[in-house]
Amino acid sequence: MAVSDVRHVLVLPDRDAAEEVVEAIGDHFAVNDEPQLVRDALAGEDDAEDAQWLVVVEDPEGRLSPVELDEFVADWDGWRES
Repeated sequence: MAVSDVRHVLVLPDRDAAEEVVEAIGDHFAVNDEPQLVRDALAGEDDAEDAQWLVVVEDPEGRLSPVELDEFVADWDGWRES
C-alpha cells in the first residue's frame, strides 16, 4: 500500500472551538497522531480576536473521509479547507 502526504486543514472561528475539535477528533475518527493547533491571523489584522484557528490533521494513509470531516467540523461553525 502506498503512503501519501494527505493533510486535512480544519478552520475554526476561535480558539475554544479549535481546542474542542482537537479533543473530540481523536475519539470520533481514531486518528493516530494528535492534530496540530495553529493560529491563523487574518492579513492586516493586529487584534488577536481577528484570527481563525486551524486544526491540522495528518492522514498519511488517506483513510479519513473529507465529507465526514466537513460534517464533523460544522458542529463548531468550522469548515475543511479544500
